[in-house]
Amino acid sequence: MRHIFSFLLIALIKLLASLFYRFKVNWIGGNQLSRWREVRIIVFLNHTSLFEPLFLKLAPYGFIWKLSRTLVVPGADITLQRPILGKFIKLLIPGCLPITRKNDETWAGFLKQMKADSVVAILPEGRMKRKNGLDKSGKPMSVRGGTSDILQFINDGKILFVYSGGLHHIQSPGDKLPRLFKTIKVTMEMLDVTDYKKHIIAKNHHSFKRAVMEDLNYRLQHCVPKDDE
Repeated sequence: MRHIFSFLLIALIKLLASLFYRFKVNWIGGNQLSRWREVRIIVFLNHTSLFEPLFLKLAPYGFIWKLSRTLVVPGADITLQRPILGKFIKLLIPGCLPITRKNDETWAGFLKQMKADSVVAILPEGRMKRKNGLDKSGKPMSVRGGTSDILQFINDGKILFVYSGGLHHIQSPGDKLPRLFKTIKVTMEMLDVTDYKKHIIAKNHHSFKRAVMEDLNYRLQHCVPKDDE
């Protein structure tokens, strides 16, 4: 029953996003919408706003149905503990599991929840970019190592990279209400998981985690849509 409610809620977000926002979408390597059902990992780069569920507008309804049943996502424990927002996220994504920002038992517990048919989504930066381009502590944005741990468990299907152009013009941290009728820029790329892992291993035979982090940091710097695109 929970996955049916999740599907209906995602479908509602998809409808509202279509009504109130224009999406400018670019694909690296060509549009691969026909391969949605093969996606096993979703890597979302350039985390700027709590309104990023708007990007669900880009997913076909068939894939949304699959996500409602199989999606697992690590969520910051402090966010999921917020009375209203935390409940909404859990309704939207029943498979959203609380973790700390440390490599501790909560992260190990999340990895154990991954199943053979799971679709795993992750925001590798692990925190949100503020308007000044830095995180809440005033530090530059960079990725953390969680994506490499997920890749160790998944050896088939596709990895989908979603490069967000940012949502500060719609809602930035601290804003109470979103701004409507804006354009959302996004670049997407879909690769075979096995090919991506081979590419990573070829770059660094000694540290898979370090090679993944270097690759994602490169993508964060060079694949995210710019204001003039």
